[in-house]
Amino acid sequence: MPPIINAQQISKTYGIAPLFQKISFTVSEGDRIGLIGPNGAGKSTLLQILEGRVKPDVGDVAVRKRTRFSYVAQDSDFAAGQTVKSIVEDAMERAAVPEPERQSLMAETLGRAGFTDFQVQPTSLSGGWRKRLAIVEGLVRAPDILLLDEPTNHLDLAGIKWLETVLQTGMFACVAVSHDRYLLEHVASELVELNRIYEEGLLRVKGNYSSFLQAKEDYLHAQGKRHESLANRVHTEIEWLRRGPKARGTKAKARIENAQEMIGELAELNTRSRVGTANFDFSSTDRRTKQLIELEDVEYTFADRPLFTGIHLMIKPGMRIGLDGPNGSGKTTLLRLLRGDIQPTRGKVRRADQLRIVYFDQTRELDPDVTLKRALAPDADSVVYEDRVIHVASWAARFLFSSESLNQPIGRLSGGERARVLIAQLMLQPADVLLLDEPTNDLDIPTLEVLEESLLEFSGALVMVTHDRYMMDRISTILLGLDGLGNAEQFADYSQCETWQRSQESKATETAPARNTADTPRSSVTKRKLSYIEAREFATIEDRIAAAEQTLQAKRAALQDPAIASDGPRLLAVSAEIEEAQRIVDLLYARWAELEEKQD
Repeated sequence: MPPIINAQQISKTYGIAPLFQKISFTVSEGDRIGLIGPNGAGKSTLLQILEGRVKPDVGDVAVRKRTRFSYVAQDSDFAAGQTVKSIVEDAMERAAVPEPERQSLMAETLGRAGFTDFQVQPTSLSGGWRKRLAIVEGLVRAPDILLLDEPTNHLDLAGIKWLETVLQTGMFACVAVSHDRYLLEHVASELVELNRIYEEGLLRVKGNYSSFLQAKEDYLHAQGKRHESLANRVHTEIEWLRRGPKARGTKAKARIENAQEMIGELAELNTRSRVGTANFDFSSTDRRTKQLIELEDVEYTFADRPLFTGIHLMIKPGMRIGLDGPNGSGKTTLLRLLRGDIQPTRGKVRRADQLRIVYFDQTRELDPDVTLKRALAPDADSVVYEDRVIHVASWAARFLFSSESLNQPIGRLSGGERARVLIAQLMLQPADVLLLDEPTNDLDIPTLEVLEESLLEFSGALVMVTHDRYMMDRISTILLGLDGLGNAEQFADYSQCETWQRSQESKATETAPARNTADTPRSSVTKRKLSYIEAREFATIEDRIAAAEQTLQAKRAALQDPAIASDGPRLLAVSAEIEEAQRIVDLLYARWAELEEKQD
């Protein structure tokens, strides 16, 4: 089957810096493509070229006739005065969804996304719920291709799990720019990294994120071998050229031309192999106090609703505490309590004398008119870091900023670049306690990995709010779960906390008073004929179930391999894959039963 989108040899340049050159990219039916790459590689631009809102400088983009696109941008902004209902209705009208299907489609899609009040205005919603609404707005257009740019930014963990389910069971092809490594692991059928280190400008690998990492390692190993071999051959040819060939025959001329080609190839390989990596290293005070912050029976109530109650916690040097909970459960509020910005409704927060707390704010408020140079070094042309004076240009280079960009205003920087500026500012402040509120948003995966290593080496205490499940599991020694209903519990890892969160949701559902279904838009979902979109989904769901069961059987068969059974880490990895494959099968069967019931 021909691809839905076929982009061949496309290039795009802004100013004098090329984003990418002569790359090719295809999207076919059923693809789940994870698009990754360093900040500034052109991932967002490539999405916009695929959709057609941006034209490439050179190259061709062929799109199958009557293809429907939905594009969800990084920032979820809506006009003032709109409601959730009006936004979704406008999206369906623009997509020419048949009038009889609109009410049921809206109620079902919003209901699955967790919305209950369709008249609420987006301006009153949190960033996570605005992101859900933006994704819903894209889904109700019944796209053939869904393009997502950092869809997990601002989503809480429940929202990310919802998104994973949508992407696993949807009737569309999808290209998602994402740094969420668990999302890429669970959803992606292919990974594409846009990066100049590759000869073709990108590396495309079938499989999930784990498969991609192995393929990337193999590629770079082979490229390293080629680099070494080519460097040796060029060295030999240069020595020959220095001696000066006595003969000027055809063979000598051919060798000279071949040597020049190899020198050019080596220069190109050297250029592609130079990859900058941000260098993070948070400064601790080396304080010897055993107890930094103590929370004793802490409660905080907002608008007569308890966000959390009964928190007992002793924060000591070396502790790395992750905060987990749905949007609105009080994670940022707890950070502000620890910092001393607000006081608890009940209980006590005790801090050690002269405690140094450094806070990373998720809003990333930086003066857009200030230059990068002044943001990095406010008072002079240098900074003092760990008792060393460092020129601002060298300090900027540590965070992947060139000296030419120092006079650029902050307002022109990307989200990831602004995050690096804030981290640079934090690193100049020695800390006993680091409070990080969503530090991972907009950071590319290589930068995330460097940040993780730095936080693991930090000798002070760390309290972190993040929706990056991979970082949460890798960094946290304790995970404090908040359920949004006033309860708080401590766990060893994310999986334990996730199980608790689900049980809390179930209890809340069981104890919630029954609603009059006649008064809610969801009542229109029950007992109706299948919509056009649902009919398309129902027509293929048996094939998708068969494919999912085949994948599950293959995973189970792998478990019988003696080589895997005797290898602890591989055994754990395969067991996790089996669990995930079983979850997908269960989801598809549940959806099949739901569609059959409606059809009957």
